[in-house]
Amino acid sequence: MFEIKAKDNRGRVGVLKTQHGKVMTPALMPVIHPRKQTIDVKKYGADIVITNAYLIYKDPKLKQKALDEGLHKLIDFQGPVMTDSGSFQLSVYGDVDIGNTEVIDFQEQIGSDIGTSLDIPTAPYVDKEEARKDMEITIKRAQEAIEYRNNKNYNLKLNSVVQGSTFPDLRSECADRLTSLNADLYPIGAVVPLMEGYDYKNLVDVVMASVKNLPDNKPRHLMGAGHPMVFALCVAMGCDLFDSAAYILYAEDDRLLTTTGTIKLENLHEMPCSCEVCSKYTPDELRKLPKKERVELIAAHNLHVSFAELRRIRQAIYEGTLMELVELRCRAHPALLDAVRELGNYSEDLEKYDPSVKKSAFFYTGPESLKRATVTRHLEKLRNQPKKKDLIILGGGRKPYSKYYQGRLGRFHTLTGSQEQVNPEEADFMVLDIPFGLTPLDLDETYPLAQNVAPKILDDDSIEFLINTLAEFSEYYNQVLIHARPVREYGLDLPEYEHSHDIRFKKDDTRKIKAIANYQFQSDIGEQLFDGDLNIEKSKKTGKIRHIYDGEELIANMRASDANFVLSDEGAKRLHKNINYPNNRVVVDSSVEEFARDGKSVFSKFVVDIDSNIRAQDEVLITNSNDDLLAYGKVLLNPKEINDFNTGQAVKVRKGFKL
Repeated sequence: MFEIKAKDNRGRVGVLKTQHGKVMTPALMPVIHPRKQTIDVKKYGADIVITNAYLIYKDPKLKQKALDEGLHKLIDFQGPVMTDSGSFQLSVYGDVDIGNTEVIDFQEQIGSDIGTSLDIPTAPYVDKEEARKDMEITIKRAQEAIEYRNNKNYNLKLNSVVQGSTFPDLRSECADRLTSLNADLYPIGAVVPLMEGYDYKNLVDVVMASVKNLPDNKPRHLMGAGHPMVFALCVAMGCDLFDSAAYILYAEDDRLLTTTGTIKLENLHEMPCSCEVCSKYTPDELRKLPKKERVELIAAHNLHVSFAELRRIRQAIYEGTLMELVELRCRAHPALLDAVRELGNYSEDLEKYDPSVKKSAFFYTGPESLKRATVTRHLEKLRNQPKKKDLIILGGGRKPYSKYYQGRLGRFHTLTGSQEQVNPEEADFMVLDIPFGLTPLDLDETYPLAQNVAPKILDDDSIEFLINTLAEFSEYYNQVLIHARPVREYGLDLPEYEHSHDIRFKKDDTRKIKAIANYQFQSDIGEQLFDGDLNIEKSKKTGKIRHIYDGEELIANMRASDANFVLSDEGAKRLHKNINYPNNRVVVDSSVEEFARDGKSVFSKFVVDIDSNIRAQDEVLITNSNDDLLAYGKVLLNPKEINDFNTGQAVKVRKGFKL
């Protein structure tokens, strides 16, 4: 029903399959009023819509027409249609005159593609006891609806709505218990008041508490979210579907949506975008139109802006630049900036979903960038790297750093230690710079350390980040020396090092490839992988390393785009021999062993075990449960996603080992 096509952080481009067609996600479902709708939302980019089954049920004429002709004909939309159950009316009026199973029957009878059980929306900031009581009813009804649907053999796909008010622990519990029911989609409900009150910080906590406990193989729907200024943030948290009547409600109030906020028509001097409405009309011309015509035109603009933003988000996911877009959008309002900073507290979770390599460079946009998953991953890898006796710190500058830091390096100061004479052969050389804190010179041409851009003028948060990183990593070494330039730049009061003239950096290709292997495979593997009579071939055009041989036997190629290793048969065998099970392994069921040995892709449903430290785009080994090496290739999803999915590719196999 759902598959992932591309991913960045928790954001994903996916395909939702229904009886009435496929939907590319992230997607907006415009709300269709069954009595009042006049706008053809399909014309503006809608592939799926949502309408209210309860409103249809309560209107005798609409009800009969829906039963006779079907929902799609009733609302004149032939694509997928989701229906709400009446929960909104329940939250407003306190009661509805329809039962849970009754509304399931009705949604099936009228031909809804995706229906919803009768949940209890719980407003933010209520008493926790009340929130729990409502949550228990919601879970009970969700279970009842799924069992009833299954017993009736209905085709209807079902939403199970996550509730729990603004209590993250209740949201997590609700999501976890609903997951065990195996619904088809998981909406996150009762968040509209948070968005209306600009409480985006609490929105982040509510969504993340829910998403972290929901399955990765099912779409997540953020109910009532329809403003384009929040789409990027919510997609980065793992939301796939949005719904709202905002496009028409705002239009009725003469308000135009933009990615940075909402503009009243009365305040417009220039039209805000280049859509067909903004290109055809001036603000004065729009203001002079009759109300009905004006509303439809503004609604068309609002739809144009909304769908354009979702296209931009999907492109950012393909490019690997989703977080740059999130940080840009969140500067539209201080409350949104609070939200992206709150999201930074979930960096460890986001890191698990972030691909290990991306096509685009890392652009620093502000202190929030320092909490990105890419930075979190780098620092954790650096903590786990084998370390020499001493550490020598250099200041940032032109990239690649190692090209310009050779030979005698100038004056140094002692950060820690007692003026011992340092042997450069027994020292790690690193550059202190934004955004990654510390960059080893032997790794400065690898992704993401080579592919990043930051301003030369540092903000106070960045300087604090550098000082804190320096303090942490200083504890891992006997003595730490720091170059005079960063000492001067950051106002450090440190004694001069007496033996500065002895500190030199010499590039060494063998040391470099071993360091990259340790970094890439998160293990002290470099010595074993690159052992023997090494022959390192470089590009004649760029001078960069391209192929590593033991004699005439190819061990690995270095990918030009990110300086990561692509293993050969021999490299895979060496990695397998020297890294203990289950590290760097995807273990497959015995039924597909021969397919893997033939070089065919590994599908998620046949994976029986996987190293939890693997990330999407990593080089991996494919083995059986006896740890026999079957093949090697590139993993496409993270371990949790692979465990959750029963369809789709898990590993793109590069080569198999035939018996």
